[in-house]
Amino acid sequence: MPLAKALELAQEYDLDLVEVAATARPPVCKLMDYGKFKYESAMKAREARKNQAHTVIKEMKLRPKIDPHDYDTKKGHVVRFLKQGDKVKITIMFRGREQSRPELGFRLLQRLAEDVQDLGFVESNPKQDGRNMIMVLGPHKKKTEAMAEAREAQAARKAGRQPRQDEEAEEPQAPADAG
Repeated sequence: MPLAKALELAQEYDLDLVEVAATARPPVCKLMDYGKFKYESAMKAREARKNQAHTVIKEMKLRPKIDPHDYDTKKGHVVRFLKQGDKVKITIMFRGREQSRPELGFRLLQRLAEDVQDLGFVESNPKQDGRNMIMVLGPHKKKTEAMAEAREAQAARKAGRQPRQDEEAEEPQAPADAG
C-alpha cells in the first residue's frame, strides 16, 4: 500500500506506523502503539535478566596438614557452594618443607573430590602452580536450577512458619496450687 495511505490509516486508528523490515523489498511496516511495544520489550528483557544466573567461582584455601575437624568444616563450605550451583576453586598452599611433598596436597584434593562427587565433578584436575596446588570443582546442577530449588524451599519455610488462622494460640495452663 502506498506510504501516504498507510500514514492516513495509522492516524485514523491513533497508532504508529513502524518499519519492521527495512531491508525487505518492498519495506515491511506495521501499525502498532510504539510506546506500548517498547515498554513490553523492556519488561521482557528485564524478566530475562532477572532469571539469568551469573557464574561465580568461590575459592576455598587449605593447607596439607589440615586437622580433621577443619577439613570437615571446609568440606561443608564446598558442599554449600556446590548446592548453590557455584563452581569452587580449591587451593592448597604449601609452605617451607611442605613444598617437597606435593603428593600430600594431591591426596587431599582427591579425597575432597571423592567426598563431594554426588554434588559436583572435577572440572580441572589438580595442578601445581608455584607454592600452590589448584583444582576446580563444578556443580552437577545448573545455577538456575539451584536458584529455583532455593526459592521453593524458602516459600515452604515461610508457609510453615505462618500460623493458620483457624488455629488459635493455646496458652499453657499454670498448675493449680495445692495449698
